[in-house]
Amino acid sequence: MPKHMNKNYIQSFVAFAVLFFSVIACGQPDQDPVIGHPSLKEVFQDAFLIGTALNKAQIYAFTADIPPLSVERAFPRGYYAERRLVLDMESYQLARHHFNAVTPENVMKWEEIHPRPGEYVFDPVDVLVEMAEENDMFITGHTLVWHSQVPDWVFRDDRGQLLDREALLARMRDHIHTVVGRYKGRVQSWDVVNEALNEDGSLRESLWYEIIGEDYLLKAFQYAHEADPNAELYYNDYNLEVPSKREGAIRLVQQLQEAGAHITGIGTQSHFSLEGPDIAEIEKTIVEFSKLGIDVMITELDIGVLPAAFEYAGADVTLSAERTEELDPYTDGLPDEVQQQLADRYEEIFNVYLDHKDKISRVTFWGVTDHDSWRNYWPVRGRTAHPLLFDHDGEPKKAFYAVVALAQERLNRE
Repeated sequence: MPKHMNKNYIQSFVAFAVLFFSVIACGQPDQDPVIGHPSLKEVFQDAFLIGTALNKAQIYAFTADIPPLSVERAFPRGYYAERRLVLDMESYQLARHHFNAVTPENVMKWEEIHPRPGEYVFDPVDVLVEMAEENDMFITGHTLVWHSQVPDWVFRDDRGQLLDREALLARMRDHIHTVVGRYKGRVQSWDVVNEALNEDGSLRESLWYEIIGEDYLLKAFQYAHEADPNAELYYNDYNLEVPSKREGAIRLVQQLQEAGAHITGIGTQSHFSLEGPDIAEIEKTIVEFSKLGIDVMITELDIGVLPAAFEYAGADVTLSAERTEELDPYTDGLPDEVQQQLADRYEEIFNVYLDHKDKISRVTFWGVTDHDSWRNYWPVRGRTAHPLLFDHDGEPKKAFYAVVALAQERLNRE
């Protein structure tokens, strides 16, 4: 027996196989996570696409053919067990029932898909694309150029010295042509550049900016368009409801348009809370972006209900804080009062989205269930977060029913 094929692995794999083939035979797992629940994609079919982000484990839940090494990559911290398998399979079933658009949460980020020079890890992305095609999902590749989750070697030569402009441009072009080129005609859209702005609307002084200059964004869009002339190409960022950052994003898009970039859309990530941003700023962001003549998308929607760890309302992945009981008050579930607050907040926000459905092409939730959410480990690792429409067991929350009822009432009336 190979060393990695230990007893726990075999038991877990058998559990997965039983679950998977019960799905093939019966159509759904025994405890069906979707029966009796309206489909979000059908409820919103006359408004916009409804999307979700999938992690590596959920992607691999699509297929029973899981090579051991792929399993180890999918579960690097060793929590691969029967319960985890069931949750991932249920999340996959929820995703295919409710969503008609999909974004990979991490498997297309540079450190995952291109970890070392000349080495690309396409396995999970290939599975994602196959899964999306089988389920008629619109795919957004995420993300080609970002200051975070990029291996240090990308910016340095063999001696550890920073590259010059031309050398880094060559690496960027090779990466974009390789990744986009592999999925040409299959991945319909790409987040070409992610989070290039500071909170005041100025360009972030990342290594892309420092080495290449501010035209690194233009080059990224040029290379992506070369690799797939028919793909939709987006700029994506958080906190775009903050006036200064929103104005910076508008200037950035206008500059790219004037320079001839093939930019077809802008995504506001929308990592919100119960308290903010103000609904008027959410609406203004949609309206102002629509005036640019490109698609407007809500790309990473979730609503935090936990106490703030510090005075910051963005999504900077480099920030962190220590876990305390005060910062993690809902480990046993979300109280009814907070459930209602979350439902009211989602209803308020989706009212705005439906008001401007002629301007919005897609609304994507950043995760399927609360169990999958990145907010369980950011900015405080180990908290029990509750930001989505489905709880930690995959059950619909009050927020789900509020959003569905709103859409049914408004879209049927219209």
